[in-house]
Amino acid sequence: MKIVFMGTPEFAVPSLDILIKNGYNIVGVVTSTDKYGGRGMKKLIESDVKKYALKHGLKILQPKNLKDPDFIGELKSLKADLQIVVAFRMLPEIVWNMPPLGTYNLHSSLLPKFRGAAPINWAIIRGEKETGVTSFKLQHKIDVGDILFQKKILIGEDETAGELHDRLMELGAEVVLKTVEAIKMGKVALKPQDSTKASSAPKIFNDDCKINWDKSSGEVYDFIRGLSPYPGAWTSLDDKLFKIFICSKIESNDSVDPGMIDTDNKKYLKIKTKDGYIDVKEVKMQGKKKMDIKSFLNGYKIKEDKLILKS
Repeated sequence: MKIVFMGTPEFAVPSLDILIKNGYNIVGVVTSTDKYGGRGMKKLIESDVKKYALKHGLKILQPKNLKDPDFIGELKSLKADLQIVVAFRMLPEIVWNMPPLGTYNLHSSLLPKFRGAAPINWAIIRGEKETGVTSFKLQHKIDVGDILFQKKILIGEDETAGELHDRLMELGAEVVLKTVEAIKMGKVALKPQDSTKASSAPKIFNDDCKINWDKSSGEVYDFIRGLSPYPGAWTSLDDKLFKIFICSKIESNDSVDPGMIDTDNKKYLKIKTKDGYIDVKEVKMQGKKKMDIKSFLNGYKIKEDKLILKS
Protein backbone atom coordinates (compact mmCIF):
# COMPACT_ATOMS: atom_id res chain seq x y z
CA MET A 1 0.00 0.00 0.00
CA LYS A 2 1.44 3.35 -1.08
CA ILE A 3 0.77 6.31 1.24
CA VAL A 4 1.19 10.06 0.81
CA PHE A 5 1.47 11.89 4.14
CA MET A 6 0.47 15.55 4.49
CA GLY A 7 1.40 17.67 7.50
CA THR A 8 3.46 20.62 8.67
CA PRO A 9 4.03 21.22 12.43
CA GLU A 10 5.54 19.21 15.25
CA PHE A 11 2.10 17.76 16.01
CA ALA A 12 2.23 15.76 12.76
CA VAL A 13 5.71 14.27 13.18
CA PRO A 14 4.86 11.36 15.56
CA SER A 15 2.10 10.25 13.18
CA LEU A 16 4.54 10.11 10.26
CA ASP A 17 7.17 8.46 12.45
CA ILE A 18 4.87 5.68 13.66
CA LEU A 19 3.95 4.78 10.07
CA ILE A 20 7.62 4.64 9.05
CA LYS A 21 8.55 2.52 12.08
CA ASN A 22 5.75 0.07 11.28
CA GLY A 23 7.03 -0.47 7.76
CA TYR A 24 4.46 1.48 5.76
CA ASN A 25 5.50 2.70 2.31
CA ILE A 26 5.45 6.51 2.42
CA VAL A 27 5.90 7.48 -1.23
CA GLY A 28 5.67 11.21 -0.64
CA VAL A 29 5.37 13.89 2.04
CA VAL A 30 3.46 17.10 1.32
CA THR A 31 4.27 20.00 3.64
CA SER A 32 4.35 23.81 3.71
CA THR A 33 6.86 25.88 1.79
CA ASP A 34 9.96 27.15 3.57
CA LYS A 35 9.62 30.58 5.14
CA TYR A 36 12.04 33.26 6.27
CA GLY A 37 11.99 34.13 9.97
CA GLY A 38 14.13 34.89 13.00
CA ARG A 39 16.09 38.09 13.56
CA GLY A 40 15.89 40.25 10.47
CA MET A 41 13.75 37.60 8.74
CA LYS A 42 16.96 36.19 7.24
CA LYS A 43 16.81 32.59 8.44
CA LEU A 44 15.10 30.06 6.17
CA ILE A 45 12.76 27.96 8.33
CA GLU A 46 11.68 24.46 7.31
CA SER A 47 8.60 22.75 8.73
CA ASP A 48 9.05 20.06 11.38
CA VAL A 49 7.61 17.51 8.98
CA LYS A 50 10.09 18.48 6.27
CA LYS A 51 13.00 18.15 8.71
CA TYR A 52 11.84 14.64 9.61
CA ALA A 53 11.31 13.70 5.96
CA LEU A 54 14.81 14.89 5.01
CA LYS A 55 16.38 12.76 7.75
CA HIS A 56 14.56 9.68 6.47
CA GLY A 57 15.14 10.28 2.77
CA LEU A 58 11.46 10.72 1.91
CA LYS A 59 10.25 12.47 -1.24
CA ILE A 60 9.07 15.97 -0.33
CA LEU A 61 6.52 18.16 -2.12
CA GLN A 62 6.06 21.80 -1.06
CA PRO A 63 3.38 23.36 -3.26
CA LYS A 64 2.45 27.01 -2.86
CA ASN A 65 -0.87 26.31 -4.55
CA LEU A 66 -2.57 22.95 -4.01
CA LYS A 67 -4.39 23.33 -7.35
CA ASP A 68 -1.23 23.99 -9.33
CA PRO A 69 -1.16 21.64 -12.35
CA ASP A 70 2.51 20.76 -11.81
CA PHE A 71 1.81 19.74 -8.22
CA ILE A 72 -1.29 17.76 -9.20
CA GLY A 73 0.70 15.97 -11.87
CA GLU A 74 3.53 15.12 -9.48
CA LEU A 75 1.07 13.92 -6.83
CA LYS A 76 -0.68 11.69 -9.36
CA SER A 77 2.65 10.23 -10.46
CA LEU A 78 3.18 8.84 -6.95
CA LYS A 79 0.14 6.56 -7.50
CA ALA A 80 -0.74 6.56 -3.79
CA ASP A 81 -3.48 4.23 -2.58
CA LEU A 82 -4.14 6.37 0.49
CA GLN A 83 -3.46 9.87 1.83
CA ILE A 84 -3.10 10.68 5.53
CA VAL A 85 -3.44 14.29 6.67
CA VAL A 86 -2.32 15.57 10.08
CA ALA A 87 -2.27 19.32 10.84
CA PHE A 88 -2.08 20.51 7.25
CA ARG A 89 -4.36 22.90 5.39
CA MET A 90 -7.70 22.56 3.62
CA LEU A 91 -7.41 20.39 0.53
CA PRO A 92 -9.20 20.92 -2.79
CA GLU A 93 -11.32 18.04 -4.05
CA ILE A 94 -8.89 17.22 -6.83
CA VAL A 95 -6.35 16.37 -4.10
CA TRP A 96 -8.43 14.63 -1.43
CA ASN A 97 -10.42 12.61 -3.94
CA MET A 98 -7.33 11.34 -5.77
CA PRO A 99 -6.32 8.05 -4.05
CA PRO A 100 -8.60 4.99 -4.48
CA LEU A 101 -8.73 4.31 -0.72
CA GLY A 102 -9.49 7.96 0.07
CA THR A 103 -7.92 10.62 2.25
CA TYR A 104 -8.14 10.42 6.04
CA ASN A 105 -7.54 13.27 8.46
CA LEU A 106 -6.56 13.31 12.13
CA HIS A 107 -8.32 16.04 14.14
CA SER A 108 -7.42 16.92 17.73
CA SER A 109 -10.92 16.87 19.20
CA LEU A 110 -13.84 14.50 19.61
CA LEU A 111 -15.71 15.46 16.46
CA PRO A 112 -18.22 16.92 15.88
CA LYS A 113 -17.14 19.02 18.87
CA PHE A 114 -14.58 21.73 18.16
CA ARG A 115 -14.48 21.75 14.40
CA GLY A 116 -11.89 24.23 13.18
CA ALA A 117 -8.29 25.38 13.43
CA ALA A 118 -7.74 25.58 17.21
CA PRO A 119 -9.55 22.68 18.93
CA ILE A 120 -6.97 22.17 21.69
CA ASN A 121 -7.10 25.80 22.82
CA TRP A 122 -10.89 26.05 22.73
CA ALA A 123 -11.45 22.80 24.63
CA ILE A 124 -9.59 24.27 27.62
CA ILE A 125 -10.96 27.80 27.23
CA ARG A 126 -14.50 26.44 27.34
CA GLY A 127 -13.83 24.39 30.46
CA GLU A 128 -14.10 20.91 28.92
CA LYS A 129 -13.20 17.98 31.16
CA GLU A 130 -12.29 15.61 28.32
CA THR A 131 -11.17 15.73 24.72
CA GLY A 132 -9.38 13.43 22.33
CA VAL A 133 -8.55 12.76 18.69
CA THR A 134 -10.62 11.66 15.71
CA SER A 135 -9.69 10.07 12.39
CA PHE A 136 -12.22 10.69 9.63
CA LYS A 137 -12.55 10.46 5.86
CA LEU A 138 -12.33 13.82 4.14
CA GLN A 139 -15.36 15.29 2.39
CA HIS A 140 -16.21 18.68 0.87
CA LYS A 141 -16.71 20.70 4.06
CA ILE A 142 -13.98 21.05 6.68
CA ASP A 143 -14.05 18.59 9.63
CA VAL A 144 -17.42 17.06 8.71
CA GLY A 145 -16.38 13.71 7.21
CA ASP A 146 -17.50 10.31 8.48
CA ILE A 147 -15.62 9.11 11.57
CA LEU A 148 -13.45 6.00 11.62
CA PHE A 149 -11.84 6.09 15.10
CA GLN A 150 -11.88 8.24 18.22
CA LYS A 151 -9.88 8.08 21.42
CA LYS A 152 -10.64 10.09 24.57
CA ILE A 153 -8.45 11.53 27.32
CA LEU A 154 -9.25 13.60 30.41
CA ILE A 155 -8.06 17.20 30.57
CA GLY A 156 -6.10 17.95 33.74
CA GLU A 157 -7.47 20.64 36.05
CA ASP A 158 -4.31 22.71 35.71
CA GLU A 159 -3.27 21.53 32.24
CA THR A 160 -2.21 24.14 29.69
CA ALA A 161 -2.85 24.01 25.96
CA GLY A 162 0.82 23.22 25.43
CA GLU A 163 0.74 20.25 27.75
CA LEU A 164 -2.48 18.94 26.24
CA HIS A 165 -1.04 19.41 22.74
CA ASP A 166 1.89 17.13 23.58
CA ARG A 167 -0.35 14.38 24.96
CA LEU A 168 -2.74 14.55 21.99
CA MET A 169 0.21 14.50 19.61
CA GLU A 170 1.24 11.05 20.88
CA LEU A 171 -2.34 9.82 21.14
CA GLY A 172 -2.96 10.97 17.60
CA ALA A 173 -0.07 8.90 16.28
CA GLU A 174 -1.63 5.78 17.81
CA VAL A 175 -4.95 6.53 16.12
CA VAL A 176 -3.26 7.21 12.77
CA LEU A 177 -1.58 3.80 12.92
CA LYS A 178 -4.86 2.14 13.91
CA THR A 179 -6.57 3.93 11.01
CA VAL A 180 -4.04 2.81 8.40
CA GLU A 181 -4.07 -0.76 9.72
CA ALA A 182 -7.88 -0.91 9.47
CA ILE A 183 -7.82 0.44 5.92
CA LYS A 184 -5.12 -2.06 4.93
CA MET A 185 -7.19 -4.94 6.30
CA GLY A 186 -10.40 -3.67 4.70
CA LYS A 187 -12.06 -3.24 8.09
CA VAL A 188 -13.43 0.27 7.66
CA ALA A 189 -16.75 1.04 9.37
CA LEU A 190 -17.45 4.76 9.00
CA LYS A 191 -19.90 6.60 11.22
CA PRO A 192 -21.56 9.90 10.17
CA GLN A 193 -21.09 12.88 12.47
CA ASP A 194 -24.11 14.20 14.36
CA SER A 195 -24.02 17.85 13.29
CA THR A 196 -26.60 18.80 15.93
CA LYS A 197 -23.80 18.31 18.49
CA ALA A 198 -21.21 20.33 16.59
CA SER A 199 -19.24 23.22 18.05
CA SER A 200 -16.61 25.45 16.50
CA ALA A 201 -12.95 26.08 17.27
CA PRO A 202 -11.99 28.98 14.99
CA LYS A 203 -8.49 30.27 14.44
CA ILE A 204 -7.33 32.50 17.28
CA PHE A 205 -6.08 36.02 16.58
CA ASN A 206 -4.32 38.48 18.90
CA ASP A 207 -7.47 40.42 19.76
CA ASP A 208 -9.15 37.16 20.81
CA CYS A 209 -6.48 36.69 23.51
CA LYS A 210 -7.43 39.78 25.55
CA ILE A 211 -8.46 38.89 29.12
CA ASN A 212 -11.87 40.05 30.34
CA TRP A 213 -11.50 40.61 34.09
CA ASP A 214 -15.27 40.97 34.50
CA LYS A 215 -15.60 37.20 34.12
CA SER A 216 -15.34 34.66 36.93
CA SER A 217 -11.98 33.40 38.22
CA GLY A 218 -12.70 29.99 36.74
CA GLU A 219 -13.41 31.43 33.30
CA VAL A 220 -10.32 33.65 33.35
CA TYR A 221 -8.17 30.77 34.61
CA ASP A 222 -9.36 28.49 31.81
CA PHE A 223 -8.81 31.28 29.28
CA ILE A 224 -5.21 31.84 30.39
CA ARG A 225 -4.20 28.17 30.43
CA GLY A 226 -6.07 27.58 27.17
CA LEU A 227 -3.78 30.10 25.47
CA SER A 228 -0.55 29.05 27.19
CA PRO A 229 2.16 28.98 25.97
CA TYR A 230 0.92 30.17 22.60
CA PRO A 231 -0.38 32.63 21.57
CA GLY A 232 -0.67 33.84 25.19
CA ALA A 233 -3.50 35.59 27.03
CA TRP A 234 -2.86 39.28 27.58
CA THR A 235 -3.99 42.41 29.32
CA SER A 236 -2.57 45.95 29.47
CA LEU A 237 -0.29 47.20 32.22
CA ASP A 238 0.91 50.81 32.00
CA ASP A 239 -0.17 50.85 28.35
CA LYS A 240 2.02 47.86 27.52
CA LEU A 241 1.06 44.35 26.48
CA PHE A 242 1.28 42.08 29.54
CA LYS A 243 0.98 38.35 28.86
CA ILE A 244 0.12 35.81 31.56
CA PHE A 245 1.10 32.18 31.01
CA ILE A 246 0.86 30.47 34.40
CA CYS A 247 -1.49 31.35 37.26
CA SER A 248 -3.80 29.97 39.91
CA LYS A 249 -7.29 31.04 40.96
CA ILE A 250 -8.48 32.30 44.34
CA GLU A 251 -12.08 32.64 45.50
CA SER A 252 -13.02 35.87 47.26
CA ASN A 253 -16.22 37.76 48.10
CA ASP A 254 -14.62 41.17 48.68
CA SER A 255 -15.93 44.31 46.97
CA VAL A 256 -12.80 45.12 44.96
CA ASP A 257 -13.51 46.01 41.34
CA PRO A 258 -12.47 43.55 38.62
CA GLY A 259 -9.06 44.39 37.14
CA MET A 260 -7.59 45.82 40.35
CA ILE A 261 -4.13 44.61 41.36
CA ASP A 262 -3.07 43.36 44.78
CA THR A 263 0.71 43.11 45.07
CA ASP A 264 3.54 43.47 47.57
CA ASN A 265 5.86 44.41 44.68
CA LYS A 266 8.16 41.59 45.79
CA LYS A 267 6.67 38.10 45.68
CA TYR A 268 3.09 38.13 44.47
CA LEU A 269 0.69 39.81 42.07
CA LYS A 270 -3.02 39.09 42.16
CA ILE A 271 -5.64 40.52 39.82
CA LYS A 272 -9.31 40.80 40.76
CA THR A 273 -11.98 39.00 38.75
CA LYS A 274 -15.76 39.05 39.16
CA ASP A 275 -15.67 36.59 42.05
CA GLY A 276 -12.07 36.26 43.18
CA TYR A 277 -8.49 36.71 42.07
CA ILE A 278 -6.00 35.34 39.57
CA ASP A 279 -2.65 34.74 41.28
CA VAL A 280 -0.11 35.40 38.53
CA LYS A 281 2.91 33.07 38.37
CA GLU A 282 4.61 33.54 34.98
CA VAL A 283 4.45 36.59 32.71
CA LYS A 284 5.97 38.45 29.80
CA MET A 285 5.92 42.22 29.58
CA GLN A 286 6.08 43.75 26.10
CA GLY A 287 9.72 44.01 25.04
CA LYS A 288 10.93 41.71 27.82
CA LYS A 289 11.55 37.98 28.12
CA LYS A 290 9.21 35.52 29.85
CA MET A 291 9.86 35.29 33.61
CA ASP A 292 8.38 34.19 36.93
CA ILE A 293 6.48 36.80 38.90
CA LYS A 294 9.21 37.32 41.52
CA SER A 295 11.76 38.11 38.82
CA PHE A 296 9.30 40.44 37.13
CA LEU A 297 8.54 42.35 40.31
CA ASN A 298 12.23 42.55 41.13
CA GLY A 299 12.70 44.75 38.07
CA TYR A 300 9.29 46.41 37.73
CA LYS A 301 7.50 48.35 40.44
CA ILE A 302 3.76 48.86 40.13
CA LYS A 303 2.72 52.33 41.26
CA GLU A 304 -0.36 52.83 43.41
CA ASP A 305 -1.89 55.29 40.92
CA LYS A 306 -1.76 52.61 38.21
CA LEU A 307 -3.51 49.73 39.87
CA ILE A 308 -6.21 49.34 37.26
CA LEU A 309 -5.45 47.12 34.29
CA LYS A 310 -7.11 48.63 31.24
CA SER A 311 -9.69 46.38 29.62
